Amino acid sequence: MSFIASFMNLAGPDLIVILLIVLVLFGAKKLPELARGMGQAVKEFQKAKDEFSDELHKAGKSETETAKADVKPAKSTVAGGVIQPASSDGKADQA
Repeated sequence: MSFIASFMNLAGPDLIVILLIVLVLFGAKKLPELARGMGQAVKEFQKAKDEFSDELHKAGKSETETAKADVKPAKSTVAGGVIQPASSDGKADQA
């Protein structure tokens, strides 16, 4: 864990050394192309994230509206709809 924390804490000289290494590895002509490609990748990622977020919000809104529209009163679960009172011995009277 401390390795990650120390890696993310880059000071000015460390950053300059890293940039010089990148410049030597890729060359001055390739750096603008790499930066442009990374910029487009970040742009596409943001666009996909926003579309996904919008779809989630739309689905949530339509689901709650549908749920409110589909609410119906509960149906009776008793056969025939008539409840017979229980007799004193605990059995129902037969008609």
